[in-house]
Amino acid sequence: IEQPTFPKITEMCVKMIRRVNDEEGIKKLVNETFQKLWFTPTPHHDKEAMTRKILNITDVVAACRDTGYDWFEQLLQNLLKSEEDASYKPVKKACTQLVDNLVEHILKYEESLSDSDNKGVNSGRLVACITTLFLFSKIRPQLMVKHAMTMQPYLTTKCSTQNDFMVICNVAKILELVVPLMEHPSETFLATIEEDLMKLIIKYGMTVVQHCVSCLGAVVNKVTQNYKFVWACFNRYYGALSKLKNQHQEDPNSTILTANKPALLRSLFTVGALCRHFDFDQEDFKGNSKVNIKDKVLELLMYFTKHSDEEVQTKAIIGLGFAFIQHPSLMFEQEVKTLYNSILSDKNCSVNLKIQVLKNLQTYLQEEDTRMQQADRDWKKVAKQEDLKEMGDISSGMSSSIMQLYLKQVLEAFFHNQSSVRHFALNVIALTLNQGLIHPVQCVPYLIAMGTDPEPSMRNKADQQLVEIDKKYAGFIHMKAVAGMKMSYQVQQAINTCPKDPVRGFRHDESSSALCSHLYSMIRGNRQHRRAFLISLLNLFDDTAKTEVNMLLYIADNLACFPYQTQEEPLFIMHHIDITLSVSGSNLLQSFKESMVKDKKKDRKPSSEEESESDSNSGSGSESEAEASKPRRLRKRVDSDSDSDEENDINAVMKCLPENSAPLIEFANVSQGILLLLMLKQHLKNLCGFSDSKIQKYSPSESAKVYDKAINRKTGVHFHPKQTLDFLRSDMANSKITEEVKRSIVKQYLDFKLLMEHLDPDEEEEDGEVSASTNARNKAITSLLGGGSPKNNAAETEDDESDGEDRGGGTSGVRRR
Repeated sequence: IEQPTFPKITEMCVKMIRRVNDEEGIKKLVNETFQKLWFTPTPHHDKEAMTRKILNITDVVAACRDTGYDWFEQLLQNLLKSEEDASYKPVKKACTQLVDNLVEHILKYEESLSDSDNKGVNSGRLVACITTLFLFSKIRPQLMVKHAMTMQPYLTTKCSTQNDFMVICNVAKILELVVPLMEHPSETFLATIEEDLMKLIIKYGMTVVQHCVSCLGAVVNKVTQNYKFVWACFNRYYGALSKLKNQHQEDPNSTILTANKPALLRSLFTVGALCRHFDFDQEDFKGNSKVNIKDKVLELLMYFTKHSDEEVQTKAIIGLGFAFIQHPSLMFEQEVKTLYNSILSDKNCSVNLKIQVLKNLQTYLQEEDTRMQQADRDWKKVAKQEDLKEMGDISSGMSSSIMQLYLKQVLEAFFHNQSSVRHFALNVIALTLNQGLIHPVQCVPYLIAMGTDPEPSMRNKADQQLVEIDKKYAGFIHMKAVAGMKMSYQVQQAINTCPKDPVRGFRHDESSSALCSHLYSMIRGNRQHRRAFLISLLNLFDDTAKTEVNMLLYIADNLACFPYQTQEEPLFIMHHIDITLSVSGSNLLQSFKESMVKDKKKDRKPSSEEESESDSNSGSGSESEAEASKPRRLRKRVDSDSDSDEENDINAVMKCLPENSAPLIEFANVSQGILLLLMLKQHLKNLCGFSDSKIQKYSPSESAKVYDKAINRKTGVHFHPKQTLDFLRSDMANSKITEEVKRSIVKQYLDFKLLMEHLDPDEEEEDGEVSASTNARNKAITSLLGGGSPKNNAAETEDDESDGEDRGGGTSGVRRR
């Protein structure tokens, strides 16, 4: 058997075929390419071309073994659907040719398996061929009807390798789809299949049991009605379980259960699998007996979910999940609700059990989806003869009620450090939303949070769900955006593997993109929604909001790294930062002043608020008063000498500090929000090259067109709020306050005081010099933000900023110097 000589072609095909669900243009191109390549009939005499085609298809199928085969099914469906009403059907003819030749190749590979040199290669090719036949059977099972008897002997394959198990499972899946379509199959053929399947169920592990029971379900329920055969099998495992339960109840410390653990695990799984495909409460099975089998099975499986051995618990939960597919109403039972919800919500519960409960819900929803699709297909066939009445209403109502029961706990499973738990929770939510079983608005914050997951596949899936919701329900995303941002912080906290490191709001890669950038890109198109969203985020920095410091850092990170497109976006943020600073900054200073002990020597009635401030705090009131009364030109020179007085100021305030350091810690804590806003403003200013005058002139009420210009982003400008990071890493809020820490907080207070006095920049002097007030403000900002390079931390000089405006593209009406 020849080896393929075109691995590059296979690689190209794999890359192309994965785009089968892309935008319409690409989708059309993919369909056309593969129609020419694979699904065009081959002349009967050209055996070589047919072999090449078979090798190419099976190579691509083998290459996609780990990523799934959805693309193949989608491609085949698209192509067959496109020629449904045509008189000439080349795709259908090509599929018939391919299936017939794949069966021929299977026989060839099997003959050559005796050749020990190529055994591994041919075993892999055999699996790829049978898998490809299964994919054809899924879309057009009629193509395989004439080959069913050829496939049946493969059920007796002796299993020694992974490939052997895959052969058995795929053959069982093919026969499950094909046998019910056969006209008058022979009794011998059917009896042989039943016996082969039963032997496999008794002998092999979970995967084989699952597929073989499923195949047996199709053969018995739809063709042979050989219920006694299945009933005997069920009783064998059910009886074993009952016996083990009774023995355990009599003596919980008995070693019998440990000795029979493999039999217990197999029985739990097999009883569940049989209950999934057969309703044993039908008379065909139990005869005239009044015993309610489903309740008995529930009781038995529930007993073993309380077992001390986690493996036993897991198998019992798997068994329950199977039984619930046949009888969904069992999920409303109080003991089941308690079991599922306690496993999902208990933080200390085993990850395996959490995943299994989520898998159970996922499988149930997938099965419901398949049932509903089949009901739709059946309905379309008879729709013209029947009254217009929706099919599947009862089952969809049932699944909706079930998901309402477990929804909150499934959503809460997003806050888990194990990505596998988050993965299955997201799958359940996606299925629930796609089937329209719940109102989507309650899921929006959780999906926003999942959009920040470290794993790209999960981010994309969550983002896709948000896009779908936004298409159907405009405004839902905006309505829950802030709640989603807060929740995304909680998810990041849960994921954070190093609790000592603060949670950050951007990706630690070259792009440094905001974790919530997709959310912002969805909202930014609507000016009203965007502004409301940004104001809500900035309001969290207000001293009255009492937001924890790490969350403020997380939000500041996002605001620093959002994908802004026009100048209006960062200008609007900086405008509102100034408003928040003026209010929160004053409140902060006032509360700090009120906590201080007054100096008795200077305790006199202040003539003004400013005098009171300097009397009680700075210890150098006369200098401050004199400075305030001087003309601006002279004040500039006094400012330059003020460095030497800084120590005196700090010492004076230190003397007025109360013995209780709580107000000091409170000041350090609350001031982080203002520090972050200052830092954010400096960052956006440097990133976009804006001058102070441009920021001052901005008005939110001005026409959108004025600031509709694109941003000219600078490279290498990073957001690094050193002060806040140090504050969080040192855990200052909970640590003991030393004299050194007190001094640094007092210095911070004086810098804040200076900044608040000079918050609004003055116009430049007539000769082009920078005003003293601007100098003082920039000095205070530089000091507050911990010095550092002007590029990343501190304010630039006014000259630099003006140049920045020219580089970044200013607006008309910039003041002349």
